[in-house]
Amino acid sequence: MFPIRLVPQPGARTRVFPVGSAGPFDDDPADLAADVAELAAEVAELCRTAEQPGRAGAVQTLPRPLRTPAKVLAVGVGAADEGGWRAAGAAAARAAQDDEPLAVVVPAGTSPDAVQGLAEGLWLGGYRYTDGVKPPRTAEVELVTDHPDRYADALDAARAGARAAWLARDLTNAPSSLKNPAWFAAQVLSEAGRRPGLSATVWEPDRLAAEGFGGLLAVGGGSANPPRLVELCWAPPEATRHVVLVGKGITFDTGGISIKPVNAMQLMRKDMGGAAAVVAATLGAADLRLPVKVSTLVPLAENAVSGSAYRPGDVITHYDGTTSESTNTDAEGRLVLADALGYAVARLDPDVVVDLATLTGANAVALGARTAALYSHDDALAGALFAAGQATGERMWRMPLPDDYAEYLRSDIADRYSAPTQGGGSVMAAMYLREFLGDRVGQWAHLDMSAPSWAAAADGELSKGATGWGARMLLRWLSA
Repeated sequence: MFPIRLVPQPGARTRVFPVGSAGPFDDDPADLAADVAELAAEVAELCRTAEQPGRAGAVQTLPRPLRTPAKVLAVGVGAADEGGWRAAGAAAARAAQDDEPLAVVVPAGTSPDAVQGLAEGLWLGGYRYTDGVKPPRTAEVELVTDHPDRYADALDAARAGARAAWLARDLTNAPSSLKNPAWFAAQVLSEAGRRPGLSATVWEPDRLAAEGFGGLLAVGGGSANPPRLVELCWAPPEATRHVVLVGKGITFDTGGISIKPVNAMQLMRKDMGGAAAVVAATLGAADLRLPVKVSTLVPLAENAVSGSAYRPGDVITHYDGTTSESTNTDAEGRLVLADALGYAVARLDPDVVVDLATLTGANAVALGARTAALYSHDDALAGALFAAGQATGERMWRMPLPDDYAEYLRSDIADRYSAPTQGGGSVMAAMYLREFLGDRVGQWAHLDMSAPSWAAAADGELSKGATGWGARMLLRWLSA
């Protein structure tokens, strides 16, 4: 990640000033920094003639040839809350051409939450997938303030959240010609090895078979790249609660024998976005040394087409000993999650279980491109996750778990269907997962985040491609 540091005086040639929705500045321009008196009138006039200069993320550019600073960006912060400052930071990072250094003037009295949002926005807006085509941004950003010490903790929190999002984006953007289950597991081991106090275990096919992970083995059975299960654990001695995170890790999804149309298959490298988010959040918890035990389970598989692929009508025996009749091999994510959830309940003794999955297209139909579907019987847990999503800009909406839908799951030859044809698609997927929670069903939440895991174009703090949705939200929730 490119450096952002707190400084008392700006050194960069390009200066960035915040513009509030109520007027050209939230504070007296003379208070913004010691050397801005000559700029105040110019920036105020620029904002006076601009349309909605205070809208969060709006950018006005003031060139100043042969003067210092050489260019000024007036960037809208909206209502000057954390989200507005995050949008401003992202816009400023994108407005900086050729990786030019920036000095962002932080007005006196700005809250630490706002500075956290600003720094997150700068890092998120400045993200690039390192694919060899364009190098990552490296130019330094200075946050100019009279009180650098006041914002040190906010900058550390922003750095951890942005680092988690960058990693989740990198993992999700990686092409599936590179990203198979073994590769993903190796990335987790490498990242965990850099952080004291983290442990990571990779389960290979023989162990998965010996211990009964039938769903994971069925889904991965059609691929030349066999499945894996990664168990990652952050367990500080002062922890007072135990959270289990589970993330769907389908490194490519053809749909299996129930094959997808070409257009639907093109972006299926993103079908491990849930796995990327939970891994990144756990690494972030270790970076921040959070006093919470986090056990993270990542079932990894490729859903491929071959003579050994599982079929519609197959009966699959899961880790918990129950069975599912496969009705659609393109409903594979819930099968691998079922094994991981069953293992979590039986072996890990969690206080809370949260799973994230790019599970259904119905998520986008119901809630659009930017909002995940949240399912939980626990009002407090649902409220806490929702609040973390609001704070980080990773939105979600709570959906129902109606008991009368449970009859749609019942199969004649197994304990349940994998994907009933009745009921709402996202709701029925959540109802299916609920079957594997046992006595922890009241301490569980499921997030169907297929839609917000990918952005068709840069938008606010989102870069085109993988968004890393969920990594920052989970880290904020774990930090609460």
